[in-house]
Amino acid sequence: MTDLTPRLLNRATLARQGLLTRERVPAAEAVARFGGLQAQEPKPPFVGLWSRLDGFVPGDLHTALHAFTVVRSTMMRGTLHLVTASDHLAWRPLLQPVLDAGLRALGTRAEGLDLDAVLPVARDVFREPRTFTEARALLAAEFPAAHERALGFAARMCVPLVMVPEDGRWGYPRVARFTLAERHVAADGPGGSLDALVLRYLEAFGPASVRDAQAWSGLGGLGPVFDGLRGSLVTLRGPGGRELFDLPDAPRPAADVPAPVRLLPDFDGLVLAHDDRTRVIAAEHRPSLTTRNLRVRATFLVDGFVAGTWEAARKGRVASVRLRPFAPLGAGTRKELVNEAAALLRFTDPDAGDHRVEVDAP
Repeated sequence: MTDLTPRLLNRATLARQGLLTRERVPAAEAVARFGGLQAQEPKPPFVGLWSRLDGFVPGDLHTALHAFTVVRSTMMRGTLHLVTASDHLAWRPLLQPVLDAGLRALGTRAEGLDLDAVLPVARDVFREPRTFTEARALLAAEFPAAHERALGFAARMCVPLVMVPEDGRWGYPRVARFTLAERHVAADGPGGSLDALVLRYLEAFGPASVRDAQAWSGLGGLGPVFDGLRGSLVTLRGPGGRELFDLPDAPRPAADVPAPVRLLPDFDGLVLAHDDRTRVIAAEHRPSLTTRNLRVRATFLVDGFVAGTWEAARKGRVASVRLRPFAPLGAGTRKELVNEAAALLRFTDPDAGDHRVEVDAP
């Protein structure tokens, strides 16, 4: 069994995620290659693709969203993601146990919630594009004894829905409208299997353990799936002796392959897709990435590892990025980060009269 040092594991993951070299790849192909993009908010997926692709412009993703070759839907871990239409068809049924389990978060608000009665009505409600505020009001009129928020949450988790894109720089309306996925995505087809889901996960985020795949998807009990695939995978020993799995022909670059500085958006998959995240961030820094309201902060990479967080702001004609490193930066690294942040501002705020990059003292 081959041993992987932390740096080898880091470089392998960066290679899958397009963070060693920017390539020219169509937006929909990139969304598939990177295992989907978390999309709790409009802007992060665009920044995530800019950080990974050569020559990416917002219109590339706009086109895919309006053609519904890429859709925004509740997927892995019960959170909103951008995935391709084909991956939605294959993955959404497999993830339903995760979404069903998510209903436990309702607690006492679930009292009086009869899913067998509510979900057919919810499907009717979302035959036309609705905001969730509109949908909750319509559902509450039908089920006055149920908690209004619980009705909306049940529809979000148990009815396959996709966002209806609108014109605008980030492709989303201020208040998103959703409709039945089957209106824009094939409702039937070959479907998917847990075997195929695991293989796609390894392609995007491997090498990885069973627990890593479970953390990414939200699914439990994937051990037997990995065991069934064992004959077609390579097994590796990661830091701490953990058993890792990978595709035989997947890239695993040398530890000394250069990793350029990169700015990653809020909720980026690189920092969320593993149970053991030391491949990209030191354990002591991991708690600083999540806010009290569970927002996952934007980060920047130095030599392939998370070295700090960043925030963007826009006040009038001034667009700015503030970098907050965990430790002092060398002069060369600081210059590279400032240049990368300035390039990001030219992408996100091309109409700003002034672009500013500030670096805090650690």
